[in-house]
Amino acid sequence: MTARREWLGLSVFLAACLAVAGFGGMVTRTSVGDWYVALRKPTWTPPAWLFGPVWSVLYATMAVAAWLVWARPGPRRPRTALAAFGVQLALNAGWTGLFFGLRQPGWALAEVVVLWAAIGATVVLFWRVRAAWGAVMLPYWAWVTFASALNFAIWRLNS
Repeated sequence: MTARREWLGLSVFLAACLAVAGFGGMVTRTSVGDWYVALRKPTWTPPAWLFGPVWSVLYATMAVAAWLVWARPGPRRPRTALAAFGVQLALNAGWTGLFFGLRQPGWALAEVVVLWAAIGATVVLFWRVRAAWGAVMLPYWAWVTFASALNFAIWRLNS
């Protein structure tokens, strides 16, 4: 594979993750200043300023992991692993739309269960290509595990 093609591939994965991040930021802004602030939240809710930096790092590492899987040497592309990555990325955007856009923590909770499973499938499939590339996705899976617990707590406190 040529260096130009590799850089183009990395650019595509970064653009996809940045598009989801941008969508998330745009949708979150519609609710974070009023609706989210007014919600009852558990005492262990992280400060609002932490979410942006954490998600920025996670989206970047997700893009790099997907690119590494895509660019791996060999005659065949791991299409199933890359499809799973695309599914979980779409579900990631969907969660933001449900929670912040539609202001539906209950529906977002149901969706995040599916997202969590999709991330798990992606981790396993990336791991099969190369363990290190699956491991790169583990912080993201851990953060979504935490976010799922937070989503559940918010849903319960506000239902």
